Amino acid sequence: MKCFNCGTKLGKENVCPNCGVNVKVYKKIIMASNAHYNEGLAKANVRDLSGAIDSLKLSLRFNKMNTNARNLLGLVYFEMGEVVDALSEWVISKNFQPKDNDASRYLEEIQQNQARLDSVNQTIKKYNQALLYCRQESRDLAIIQLKKVISLNPKMVKAHQLLALLYIQNENYEQAKKYLRNAGKIDANNTITLRYLKEANAGIRETKPSKKKQDDLVSYQSGNDTIIQPTHFKDTSAMTTIINMVIGVAIGVAITCFLIVPGVKHTIQNNAKQEVKTANDTISDRNQTISSLEDQIDELNNKVKKAENGQEDNDNKITSYEQLLLAYSKYIQNDVEAAGTAMENVNADYLDADSKAVYDEINEKVNAEYIATMYAEGYQAYNSQNYQDAATDLQKVVDIDENYQDGNALYYLAQSYRKNEDIEKATQYYQKMVELYPNTERAANSQNYLDEFQNQTAE
Repeated sequence: MKCFNCGTKLGKENVCPNCGVNVKVYKKIIMASNAHYNEGLAKANVRDLSGAIDSLKLSLRFNKMNTNARNLLGLVYFEMGEVVDALSEWVISKNFQPKDNDASRYLEEIQQNQARLDSVNQTIKKYNQALLYCRQESRDLAIIQLKKVISLNPKMVKAHQLLALLYIQNENYEQAKKYLRNAGKIDANNTITLRYLKEANAGIRETKPSKKKQDDLVSYQSGNDTIIQPTHFKDTSAMTTIINMVIGVAIGVAITCFLIVPGVKHTIQNNAKQEVKTANDTISDRNQTISSLEDQIDELNNKVKKAENGQEDNDNKITSYEQLLLAYSKYIQNDVEAAGTAMENVNADYLDADSKAVYDEINEKVNAEYIATMYAEGYQAYNSQNYQDAATDLQKVVDIDENYQDGNALYYLAQSYRKNEDIEKATQYYQKMVELYPNTERAANSQNYLDEFQNQTAE
């Protein structure tokens, strides 16, 4: 035990040998915490997990830094299927004692098991869904969900208890006892389990048929045989027997006609109505189940769509970074054309701040050289009557700057398309020339070509 004030190891004295603080009360608090921890450990050993939780919580009230009690509380929660509560206790314990703490090993074993984490997540979702079905009075759907929860986490006491409660409400007491016994195997003295079990036993006793009273009988031995007969036995003559038989037959026929037949008809009708009702309830439950499954399918489809969109964004981002690196490499090698081509494939929206700064710097330098190079190559191709290459190079210039060389790039692009007999694109860029540079010789020539195109179309 260490002093709470200075951390010095304490002896039997009630005063700290280092700082002189009175530690008498502090020692009693620590001893009380350890006593409750030992009590909780003893209860946990005999599977009284609820009692162990109460003792360990009391231990932590005296000393919240008792990592042994907190780790054991986490193990008890884990044994009862309360994985989230267990992880919370272990994380707190690890924060109090980062080194030489068993909580670190517990957390590592769970976190490294991705399948276990997924199972815990599914268990929580399905249990919450079952609670929602209970609030909506959809007991059958709640029972289905709870059975799934128990299949994923057989030690979840709350799931066993809630499922047993639903069976009690449905008056299926035998099934309720089955799940309550399973819960009792996990937590022997859980008060909720014991209360539900008492109610289930009471329901079973109420549903058992009462014993019929037997007539008083008398028996006696005749040799090796035992003769049993009523206490009051009256022997009758043959005529009396015949008369009694006739009267009995008549009474039987009357009872059959007036009592049994109408009762049978009524029973058949009630059974038919009950079967129709049961069928309607089954159809309603199935429709509700189908609706729930359809909602789950829609949710999964949305998740898949989001994943696909995210993958597409990642691919575009990777492509933009790759093209930016390529442009930078080509720019360093003075390959301006290749650098400009690569910059056209970069989407600046996918770049971070530092990469965006590099992009802006390269784009500014490359564009000027790239446009000049493309214009020179396009103009040379035009003069060499290679109008296809001229159109390709000049198109790149115009896409970046329509006003380059005071509209010369725009004018020669239109000329190249006209020479290639691409009248539609030639008309587009002649029209821009007229709009951007009115009252110039190139605009006048462009208008003449436009008029010529219009006359050809009219003819």
